[in-house]
Amino acid sequence: MYINKNFSLFQILKFSGTHIVWLTVYAIAVTVLIEFFHFEWLHIPWLPLSVIGTAVAFYVGFKNNSAYDRLWEARKIWGAIINSSRMWGANVKAYIGNQFTDQEYSSGELHAIHKKMMYRHIAWLYTLRSQLLIPTSWEHISQSKHIARKTEKRRESFGFNLGENTDIERQLKEFLPANEVTRLSNYKNTATQIIDQQSQDLKKLRALHLIDDFRHMELQKLLNDFYTHQGKCERIKKFPLPRQYGSMSFVFVGIFIFLLPIGMVSAFHDISVYGPWVSIPFTVLIGWVYLMMELVGDYSENPFEGLGNDIPMLALTRVIEIDLKEMLGEEELPAPVAAVNGVLI
Repeated sequence: MYINKNFSLFQILKFSGTHIVWLTVYAIAVTVLIEFFHFEWLHIPWLPLSVIGTAVAFYVGFKNNSAYDRLWEARKIWGAIINSSRMWGANVKAYIGNQFTDQEYSSGELHAIHKKMMYRHIAWLYTLRSQLLIPTSWEHISQSKHIARKTEKRRESFGFNLGENTDIERQLKEFLPANEVTRLSNYKNTATQIIDQQSQDLKKLRALHLIDDFRHMELQKLLNDFYTHQGKCERIKKFPLPRQYGSMSFVFVGIFIFLLPIGMVSAFHDISVYGPWVSIPFTVLIGWVYLMMELVGDYSENPFEGLGNDIPMLALTRVIEIDLKEMLGEEELPAPVAAVNGVLI
């Protein structure tokens, strides 16, 4: 997630500079063909071109609205995960105790139970994040070598090291009992099985009368909420923006940019003898605007792919980890995740 108020000129040029170069070269080439080689048959009236441009703008606008909806829904889901996680920590501390037991458990034993349940939840958070970062076939990292290489460089510049940050087994060792790490990490959907393990532990706590039926049901409801949040994230991750919108808008923008310099030369031709050459910067500017509209939507439609527009899952997970550890009374807390090059991951 970008956290600076505005993009700098350097950032804009770094992202789109190559597009400005080829747009300029293309605009000059078309102008040279028409003016020096007399390709007058290439002239296109401005009216039909403006109609195409308007239609493309509406289509790209619809795509961008849909991409933003996916991004904002993902952020709302993670906001709900934060709220439910805090409720989980508070309820585990408040509900699991000696109130209904015949056998008195020591404060140390109760603290160990609280810690086990909260730490396992932290393991679920890191595991869910890792699973959501697994690439899909429609994300940029899975495209051609050129796009994949550029995507990898962008990830590195933002501080992503997916080799470290998606190693589920390494993360589980820090927060799970040793006897659970290997078993849970070998499941196809480890996050799902972690919540199931929480549910099984609640069942054991009920049998030991450390919670009553009401408290058991309330804690189980929170686990059900976590399943709901996880399912919503997986829906966004595993179902792309429909490709008839995601891909065809790129095609339509390409057609418009292909025709644009021909129409611009025609429109500027009657202004003056230098009119066709004056059209070049306007062609580049208009083409760049349409291209950037397309790219903004393209890089916003997948909020869990490990790029600068993503939901800052690591930062949000760290916030929850700190909150739960403070509930346990721990003093050695991890530092909040800091932004790297203006991006919070």
